[in-house]
Amino acid sequence: MVLLAAVLVAVLAGCGSTPADPSTRASAPAAIRLPLATTLTESGGTSWAVIDMGGSSAKLENFWQLFARPATARTASTAGWSLATPPGVADNGGLVTAPLGGPALVTGFNPSQDLKFSPLATTRDGGTRWAPGLLPAGLAAVPSALAAGPGGRLIALTNRGLADITAAGGAGWTRLASLASLAATPAARSCGLRSLTAAAFSPAGVPMLAGQCAAPGVAGIFAFSGGGWHRAGPALPAALARQRVSVLRLTAAGRSTIALLTATAPDGAASLIAGWAAATGRWALSAPLPLDGARILSTATGTAFGAFPALAATVAHPRAASAAGVILSTGRGETITDHQGRWQLLPALPPHATALVLGPGRQLSVLAASGSILTSWRPAARAASAGFAWTRTQTVRVPVPYGSSG
Repeated sequence: MVLLAAVLVAVLAGCGSTPADPSTRASAPAAIRLPLATTLTESGGTSWAVIDMGGSSAKLENFWQLFARPATARTASTAGWSLATPPGVADNGGLVTAPLGGPALVTGFNPSQDLKFSPLATTRDGGTRWAPGLLPAGLAAVPSALAAGPGGRLIALTNRGLADITAAGGAGWTRLASLASLAATPAARSCGLRSLTAAAFSPAGVPMLAGQCAAPGVAGIFAFSGGGWHRAGPALPAALARQRVSVLRLTAAGRSTIALLTATAPDGAASLIAGWAAATGRWALSAPLPLDGARILSTATGTAFGAFPALAATVAHPRAASAAGVILSTGRGETITDHQGRWQLLPALPPHATALVLGPGRQLSVLAASGSILTSWRPAARAASAGFAWTRTQTVRVPVPYGSSG
């Protein structure tokens, strides 16, 4: 409980130091509930996964867990995943992460039960040791609520429609924007911004915010430079002119920015779109992936995976620099790279498939969670004539503290 004790001291000392913006109390709608289950693989090869494990969330028997796989775990014989959840803080509300590069990561705890603020924890050794931190407000329940940039600067989206930013090293929170103030800018006024759903730093270190637009045919992604906010989202094709767009996830990947967007037609039909922005700000968009009523259970971003012999029909380009993927409630796994225009359907996933892991290099794996057991799977090295199969590479038993949240 050392981490929790340190955070409680900090929040008591800092109460009242970050006043809420009164303009957001009535105008900020509730944050869109998007999946918090995420994975990411950095260009250096370190992989991170946020997975919901345990039992029913209604009975507070669910416990969010953070797993780490070091860049050195590259062989097919062992997955190399280890439990890295920061200790001492209730995590029934969920976890969000912001990579600092290599084995360094900042983790934020979403408020749950009586917790009104969000403890933070930073590791620089792949989750072995953690240093406590604090966001005096509660993080928004979206996967891109926390972002890290050059020099360790942080952006946090709160559950009150605010975006706060720190100085270098994560010191001292100040107001970057509120939902109301951003929506009132010339850059966002035509969007009809309804909520803030994602924060990021561009590869150049420029703060970025994104959200859900009420106006159809507009992607609400904005960048702060030169003392003001500017439109930074892609121009959407004419086919989406009548659809309302929300940003599901926003993250920097090497020299580009990855965005996952949902587009909803007037009849309620929704689709998923991946986008890549180059350093010049020019976007490339995927074809829409119809969701056909399915929910998105998890999202993945990472380095691109190449031509597995067993995936020759689904992986088209071994030179791609970054990739994205999702698992849907229908059990489908879909991936796309920045050299592909269309989503690629993966072969039938293993039982209890929870999240895809893309990279490093040509690796593709699936994490499956069932109760307190996490299993890692990879494509089996089999001849084309033998068909496709997944092979289990690792099983991790997690000490889930059932009954501790009652």
